[in-house]
Amino acid sequence: MEIKLQDSELKVMNVLWREGEATAKHIAEVLKEETGWNVNTSYTLLKRCIEKGAAERREPGFLCRPLIPKEEVQRAETDRLIDKVFDGSADKLFAALLGRKKLPPAEIEKLKAIIGKLE
Repeated sequence: MEIKLQDSELKVMNVLWREGEATAKHIAEVLKEETGWNVNTSYTLLKRCIEKGAAERREPGFLCRPLIPKEEVQRAETDRLIDKVFDGSADKLFAALLGRKKLPPAEIEKLKAIIGKLE
């Protein structure tokens, strides 16, 4: 089952992925610093992540942790982007990314290695 997260929910999940496990209070403090959100906003978004099955809460202390890996969400979001903006064509996405800036030779070699693994 794929979990679709809104951009604001992804900000909550990014804190959880970074921290691994954290109290709701700590998550709210980090999000206040990073986004300026108040505690109620952070708690509401955390609750949504829990309801969607992306995170879980345990007692004591409202301790939260992610239930889905970041890589899984990245794959799903990339697939949605490819479908939505690039007509389902990964090569169009790749060409758009490469056309944005001049890559140093070391990054080009990394990309060649990644493509080599796919062949």
